[in-house]
Amino acid sequence: MLMPQSHLNPPEIEEYAEDNPALSKVVERNIRTIIQLRLKATQERSVQDRLADAITAYSGRMLFVYIHIGWFGLWILLNTGHLMLPFDPFPYGLLTMIVSLEAIFLSTFVLLSQNRLSEDVERRANLGLQIGLLTEHELTRVLQMLDAIQDKIGVENDTDSELADLEMETRPEDVLAEIDRLQRLVRGREKSAS
Repeated sequence: MLMPQSHLNPPEIEEYAEDNPALSKVVERNIRTIIQLRLKATQERSVQDRLADAITAYSGRMLFVYIHIGWFGLWILLNTGHLMLPFDPFPYGLLTMIVSLEAIFLSTFVLLSQNRLSEDVERRANLGLQIGLLTEHELTRVLQMLDAIQDKIGVENDTDSELADLEMETRPEDVLAEIDRLQRLVRGREKSAS
């Protein structure tokens, strides 16, 4: 439900003074709410999650690639024997071990970050689903109320079957069952065609 304007605190009303005039106050408030919720979720992350996200963010930048190019180039140059006595001669066993360990840890940090992001995506998808279901329920009720008002004031109902379908309550489990049925049907056709 949307919060009426009268429920806003005076500091919040002042914040709206510099808002984009092309957007309604409700849209501006919703944007602020989303930002606040994301900031709160970021602040509530554990130290391990923050560390995993920081390492993942750093390793996902071109600077990380450039540092590794420089490191590998310098390592190989130093171990050719031209500048000094090689400490890790070809085939660079020590370098291989270090890079392998780095890859193990980096992949673990990336997986940790991806798991957390998946949880965030699932939470947002659930919120979107709940809002969609609530909206569908409210619209169905509005159509039913309009139909009742139409009957009460003596306006002839439209015989459009699509309107009657819209007035019916939509059950999510029925929609999911139909999606599953159609997907199985398409998969069956694809298998028989190949």
